[in-house]
Amino acid sequence: MKAVLFEQFRETPKVVTLPDPTPLPHGVVLRVAATGVCRSDWHGWMGHDGDITLPHVPGHELAGVVEAVGRDVTRWKVGDAVTVPFICGCGDCGECRAGHQQVCLHQQQPGFTHWGSFADYVAIHQADLNLVALPHGMDFATAASLGCRFATSFRAVIDQGRVSAGQWLAVHGCGGVGLSAVMIAAAAGANVIGVDLDPAKLALARDFGAVAVVDGREADIPGAIRDITRGGAHVSLDALGHPVTMTNSILCLRPRGKHIQVGLMLGEHAAPAIPMPRIVGQEIEILGSHGMQAHRYGAMLDMVASGRLDPARLVGDRIALADAPAALMAMDRFRSVGATVITRF
Repeated sequence: MKAVLFEQFRETPKVVTLPDPTPLPHGVVLRVAATGVCRSDWHGWMGHDGDITLPHVPGHELAGVVEAVGRDVTRWKVGDAVTVPFICGCGDCGECRAGHQQVCLHQQQPGFTHWGSFADYVAIHQADLNLVALPHGMDFATAASLGCRFATSFRAVIDQGRVSAGQWLAVHGCGGVGLSAVMIAAAAGANVIGVDLDPAKLALARDFGAVAVVDGREADIPGAIRDITRGGAHVSLDALGHPVTMTNSILCLRPRGKHIQVGLMLGEHAAPAIPMPRIVGQEIEILGSHGMQAHRYGAMLDMVASGRLDPARLVGDRIALADAPAALMAMDRFRSVGATVITRF
């Protein structure tokens, strides 16, 4: 198969020919039809993720068609169109048995714990637990964008933030995760404020349902949000993953508000200073949000089917596998608008 491979962290990846994968007894092999290029992939390429063993094939946002099925798989057959959460549960640990596969104690992540989807084929573990059937008519590029950014935002807004109609939600960083959160929260009836440095992304945030936007170059972003909301946001998301956006997210909240950390904070940002006096004095909640379980996709896909959510609008550039190395290395520059998806192999 053709695949994007890097043999050392921070060195330019190459498109090479590698052996095709074979399914484990409980797994499947998918023919990749589309796969997103995500900043998490960039973190992996930089060496920020300790699970990666070199040489490595990145890629964790994917959709495709079942190509081969392990002998113990009962729910899937060759030819099924599917997607998969970027976190695959083991099915046996206490968290999986409780339905919390997104924090599985023995989780597998394509593109991190094993070779990923920047390739013609990718192996997926525990297929009966982790695969999600694609709704009829959903294109593969849209489906690929669900696996990390959109599904992660859905869980952050709906399950962790428990955002309700009439509440104020601030979204710090209007890339793929942030714009997904804007759309989902607006569909839930929240008043959404988008924050970003890029005017084009702020314009998209308005298009996706934000009632207000704040230019990230403002000197006092938390103050601007408190003014708009007349006291602070009920819920605020750091969709980027940076000490500045994290701090702004916490400081823009009203008393007893919720900060949801969605963006990864790795490498030099792994241990940021947190404004603890405000957290204690105003009883601020801090919650993480890490992907979403396969069994929760139904609620999200129902909203897509009803027309309340339109993840297809989040798909930006569609590129070829040959363009993936350059796109991956450029992810820290935040120049893309919407999700960049590899659709040509």
